[in-house]
Amino acid sequence: MKSLVAVVGRPNVGKSTFFNRICGRRISIVDDIAGVTRDRIYGDAEWLGNYFTLVDTGGLDFENRGEIEKNILAQAQIAIDLAQVILFFVDGKEGITNADREVADFLMKKTRKEVILVVNKLDNFEIEKSFDFYELGFKRVFPISSEQGKGLGELLDEIIVCLKDKNALKEEKPDAIKIAIVGKPNAGKSSLVNKFLGEERLVVSKIAGTTRDAIDSEFRYNGKDYILIDTAGLRKKNAIESGSIERYSVLRTIEAIKRADIVLVMIDVADGITEQDIKVAGFVHEQHKPSIIVLNKWDLIEDKDGYTINKYTDNLKEDLKFMDYFVPLFVSVKSNQRIPKIMETVEKVLQNANKRITTGQLNDIIQTAINLKQPPSKNGQRLKILYATQTGVMVPTFVIFVNDKENMHFSYLRYLENTIRKAVDFSGTPIKIVIKNRTDKEE
Repeated sequence: MKSLVAVVGRPNVGKSTFFNRICGRRISIVDDIAGVTRDRIYGDAEWLGNYFTLVDTGGLDFENRGEIEKNILAQAQIAIDLAQVILFFVDGKEGITNADREVADFLMKKTRKEVILVVNKLDNFEIEKSFDFYELGFKRVFPISSEQGKGLGELLDEIIVCLKDKNALKEEKPDAIKIAIVGKPNAGKSSLVNKFLGEERLVVSKIAGTTRDAIDSEFRYNGKDYILIDTAGLRKKNAIESGSIERYSVLRTIEAIKRADIVLVMIDVADGITEQDIKVAGFVHEQHKPSIIVLNKWDLIEDKDGYTINKYTDNLKEDLKFMDYFVPLFVSVKSNQRIPKIMETVEKVLQNANKRITTGQLNDIIQTAINLKQPPSKNGQRLKILYATQTGVMVPTFVIFVNDKENMHFSYLRYLENTIRKAVDFSGTPIKIVIKNRTDKEE
């Protein structure tokens, strides 16, 4: 991972607004409700040709000592331990609060890292309001307005100076393969990410919905770079209040699926296959994403013989018949059962998604299908298939030229897809078949 800059502070001081502005996209959820960010959220940042990773953390609250607050504190501590530079955010409009003093005391005691005190929300850039904050004991104090973009250049200059002093600047990595992990709340998504990473990077709690953002974590497997995207659990629409934080989380999950190269759909087998599980898988299918159905908590199923696996697989075949190319994996994140198999299967599915068929092989497959079942006719005119070729991968895309595409019935198109799949292993990935008239070919 590139050098880290951690953003810490009490709730609702504008950390996520700053994070999103610097990283160039809305990664952290921003809302006036204090404590929106719970996990460590990573984003790539660049300033004047210098690259680093910014990590946003949950608001530190030393008065409340519930499970979530303890988890947030633990996450912030990990971010502080990993970072080379720490940005301590305060609210310039409110002035120094007791909560700010508690965070300052925490940083003084817990780290000897370089700390830059950032006085945020000075929208009119009243620099004099930042002077009082020297009382907190930090020598580097920078007034800014994340919302208005004021003072950010000077702050970023100072961050780069600090990183260079520590020889912490590194080259930016090339794009990694993105794996989105989606499913209902509490299906074990964050636990799976933590298992891959070998650290408690994401908050794991029995409270459903702990992960609110889509969180990127870098990961390396078999010499390849991956990014694991943990997402908020997708619940039924009628369980999500309009305008709520969770509604934004759902939108973030959808965006995570759209930008992913492959998706792990996690299902809690202890709950069975629910309507919401099917809807989640359906959205992944609609976005034409390669995927794996990961059935978690298999250790809770008493009867572990082949019949039980077959029974679950048969249920999946019925429930997911719209994506009969699915690949199921029965795992237990808690007991590590078949966890290594997940990345092996990811590599296999990605190979299938990038697979190419030669034009000769494809036309042989299509001709065999025609010989076994003649194309349909309409108004006395029979559909004639002239030629087929593969035009793309990720998702594998095939163009079939015909005499009149209006004569192609969806059932015969489905038959052609099934024939291609029987001849070539495209398990785990959707495929596209585009029908064009011979005149389209000439154009």
